Amino acid sequence: MTASRMPVVFLGHGSPMNVLEENTYTQCWRELGKRLPRPKAILAVSAHWYTRGTAVTAMAEPRTIHDFGGFPQALFDTQYNAPGEPQLAAQIAELLAPVPVVLDQQWGLDHGSWGVLIKMYPEADIPVVQLSIDGTQPVEYHFALGQKLAALREQGVMIVASGNVVHNLRKVRWGGGEAYPWAESFNDFVRDNLDWQGEPSQHPLINFMQHEGAELSNPSVEHFLPLLYVLGAVLPGDKISVPVDGIEMGSLSMLSVVAE
Repeated sequence: MTASRMPVVFLGHGSPMNVLEENTYTQCWRELGKRLPRPKAILAVSAHWYTRGTAVTAMAEPRTIHDFGGFPQALFDTQYNAPGEPQLAAQIAELLAPVPVVLDQQWGLDHGSWGVLIKMYPEADIPVVQLSIDGTQPVEYHFALGQKLAALREQGVMIVASGNVVHNLRKVRWGGGEAYPWAESFNDFVRDNLDWQGEPSQHPLINFMQHEGAELSNPSVEHFLPLLYVLGAVLPGDKISVPVDGIEMGSLSMLSVVAE
């Protein structure tokens, strides 16, 4: 990575309770916030803003969205009051043309974005805009958007995407327990193919549903897709690393990826 180029980051965000807890994963996020170069702004891509069409938050003061239920009141009381950046939102809309991008004034920051950023940058003093994931589009579309967004890295913007590469809540072992074999197999497959050097259209992680464990690992794809924005934004000379990994409750992968 060049001295001025911002890294791109994918974080396996797991349970919203990570906001209140300190563990191996949250410690990693904190350390990344301290170690990585400080961005001028952050573009967040979260599994939890899954839309028809593409939108980007364009308000000056995005709200903290508590898009979950059944958790302690302390979690609902937590605010992440990072400023927005309307000019960056407009630039992203131009960058993604001819894809139509809505300049959104309603959404804000959902827990997939603020839930990790609150550990990386607890002062909430870096402007954040969030990009939605268009659920009507094929997998390769999301990788292609990441390729377009890579230009932001040279302008001091860090792309931080969050989801989980294995995310099956129906199979969760709520009391804890070992990872399912299919979850381990798919997680290993992702990890082994992060640094793909071949033709992008043949990228194994664009074609991830061909893996025998993909359907159980991702019964719906919204938690996997944020990774493709990061992989699409990888540039020549980047080094890809996995700062933390692990499978919680049998079927939630906490694998994180950094390209710098």
